Amino acid sequence: MEIFNPNSNVHFLGLRRYSIGLAIALMIASVALIWGKGLNYGLDFTGGVEIQANYSQPVTTNDVRDALEKGGIKDPTVQSLGGTRQVLIRFQPKDDTVHPPQGDKVNLDVIAGDVGKALKAARPDAVVASRNYVSSQVGDELRSSGTIAAILVIIGIGLYLWIRFERRFAVAALATEVHDVLVTLGVIALVQREFDMTVLASVLAVIGYSINDKVVVFDRIRELFRLARKAEPEEILNRSINSTLSRTIITSLFTGIAMAALFFYGGPSVHGFAVTMLIGIVVGTLSSIFVASPILLWLGVSKKDLMPVTRENPELARRP
Repeated sequence: MEIFNPNSNVHFLGLRRYSIGLAIALMIASVALIWGKGLNYGLDFTGGVEIQANYSQPVTTNDVRDALEKGGIKDPTVQSLGGTRQVLIRFQPKDDTVHPPQGDKVNLDVIAGDVGKALKAARPDAVVASRNYVSSQVGDELRSSGTIAAILVIIGIGLYLWIRFERRFAVAALATEVHDVLVTLGVIALVQREFDMTVLASVLAVIGYSINDKVVVFDRIRELFRLARKAEPEEILNRSINSTLSRTIITSLFTGIAMAALFFYGGPSVHGFAVTMLIGIVVGTLSSIFVASPILLWLGVSKKDLMPVTRENPELARRP
């Protein structure tokens, strides 16, 4: 049974030295960017002031943001609270509103008064309903929790693939997931886009999306290994990538279109999520094609690793 025709398939595995070398270079560059420039953490992680404002008539977040900036509030984040008459305003307070002897504590009365004046100057029906201050300590805890969550997700995926496939697949998946996360974060650090809770959520979503692509390829690899009689592992892996390529491209394309629509029509509050997902989709798709299978080949995956043990062939699934 012929399962590999070099005349009708792109030989992706022939590029493995270049693709793996580029992947390693991108990971090193990403670590350097994250370490050197750092992530531009938003108020969710750095702490800041949260103020809820109510309006008697509908208002847009853009109008509120413009009113705050005209009133001297720099870089405010404005989100709608389940309607068109309530908004949540978040921003980093000025240095002169922080009392040095009290550390993170700020004069909320002064800040709320400044915000109220800025809002009322544009819309007299604006009312400051509540105010709160999130300390930098809370932000540090959120950052630590987010990092732990990402690590646990990647480890959980590795255990799942170890059980479903074989340990070499788990190792390949873990390596590519680390690559995808690092490169995605590296791009965010490069452009210094604000890193907040929505971006963290999208990073976790990128992990799930990326592993979904790889599981599809891994399933095809296992199927072709069981069907093949004399084909070499490189041929099997290359054929698996080619046979799932159209599915991978179509899935990535339509997911990318959905994220683009979210970016253009979802409002500023979801821009970070959409942009991070778009970056992750590109990185995850390319790693599924050019990185995961070369790692499997390097680890020495073979037919014996994936064949079930039977009474007729009790040693098929065991290495000699």
